[in-house]
Formats: sequence, C-alpha cells, structure tokens
Amino acid sequence: MSDKLTFIEPADTETQVFDWGRLNWLSEPGVTAAERFSAGVVRLEPGKGHDRHNHPYSEEILYVISGKGLQMVEFTDGSQVEKEIGAGTMVHIPTALFHSTINTGDDTMELLAIYAPFGPEAELRKLEGVQLEPPTRSRD
Repeated sequence: MSDKLTFIEPADTETQVFDWGRLNWLSEPGVTAAERFSAGVVRLEPGKGHDRHNHPYSEEILYVISGKGLQMVEFTDGSQVEKEIGAGTMVHIPTALFHSTINTGDDTMELLAIYAPFGPEAELRKLEGVQLEPPTRSRD
C-alpha cells in the first residue's frame, strides 16, 4: 500500500497561511500519487486576494465554491478582462498569463484551484510572509 492518500480532507494537509487567506493543497506530489496536476482549496478573506501574478509553466483552473469576487486575466497582447465571478463560475487561465482574484464580498470566498502541471503550489511555500501550519489530523 502506498504512503500517498486517496481520500483527502483539509485536516490531512499542511495549510499555507498568508495575510490574504489560506490554502490547503489536497493533491500534490507530497500528498497524493497525482502525476500531472495539483489541486487545493483557497480561502480569500473579504477585500483580500491574489495580486497580479502568473505561473510561467502551468495553466490554472479556478472554480468558485462560495462567495464572490473580481477576476482579472491579462492576455498576451496586453489586453485585460475583468469579470465578477461567483459560486459556480469556472475560470481557465492559460499558461503564463497574468491574473488576479479579489474577494469583493462580505464573506470568505472559497475556490478550488488546479494547476497542470503541478509546481506553483510548491513555489508559494517559498514566498516571504507565508506561515505553514501542519496537518491537524495524523495520517496514521
């Protein structure tokens, strides 16, 4: 039997804590046997979000579970699209495009984030100001 998990809950994973919210990577090389993607739950606090950034080697999917926000995607020709997003909205961000997500609601915004291939989730651990909280449930 593998030491990798098949059924995962946030309590089984490390939490990345930032001044704008929290991330639990439910599928990444250290957690599951997934070979081509990572997936996690992102919680953005009201009025907070991800500043403009990109992932040079990965495309991204964001699916809004709850809350509402403003999503920006900047295309290779320099044009930008900003759109209000809410529960049930999926956003596809092609490889290397700049983007940002801001919670415009009064409650925590929850999203499912998927990277293909995996990698950006590991880069987040290296950012200044990140705090890493260990899993709250043992894998034993």
